[in-house]
Amino acid sequence: MPSQPLHRLKLLTAIVGMALCASSYGADWALPDLMHSLAQKKSGKASFVEKKYIGILDKPLESSGELSFEAPNRLEKRTLKPHPEIMLLDGDKLTVTLHEKQPLYLRLQDHPELAAVVDSIRGTLSGDQAALEKNYTIEFTGVQNKWQLTLTPVQKAVTKVVSQIRIGGADAAIKTITFDQIDGDRSEMTISKVVAP
Repeated sequence: MPSQPLHRLKLLTAIVGMALCASSYGADWALPDLMHSLAQKKSGKASFVEKKYIGILDKPLESSGELSFEAPNRLEKRTLKPHPEIMLLDGDKLTVTLHEKQPLYLRLQDHPELAAVVDSIRGTLSGDQAALEKNYTIEFTGVQNKWQLTLTPVQKAVTKVVSQIRIGGADAAIKTITFDQIDGDRSEMTISKVVAP
């Protein structure tokens, strides 16, 4: 029978080994691995809760609803609460329908700052690193089961509005999107209940 000190040492070594294995899950994962993983998902649906922090308000404005994506260019944000709203992006065309009013149509090519922000989401969802690098410097941190992309805009039109976009997730699932604006306001979206179509 092994002595107590030796038995404790073996136990301690085993525990440390397990902890290192757990913490290094996906440790060698890098930006190209994330982009490849994201590119494999051609479509998806999820629910979201969004909080908008605006300097003049004491509490954040909260909304919730559903998101859907079909690679490479179709993205829909359907807000259900507190008021119905639909934002549909299909290619270069953005359609916004507020309450029961007439839809508003925009072409992204006419709004470069909006196009760059949209491309941050669409480029990430489709795993298109080249598209992201057209408008942002990209910083990747974390491991496969908990990663974050920090996108810093490089185009002047965008830097006047957005200071940073942070996208966090696990594996090929996006869990959070945060927009930090130049004026100090920010928007935080939490994405959950991802459902395969």
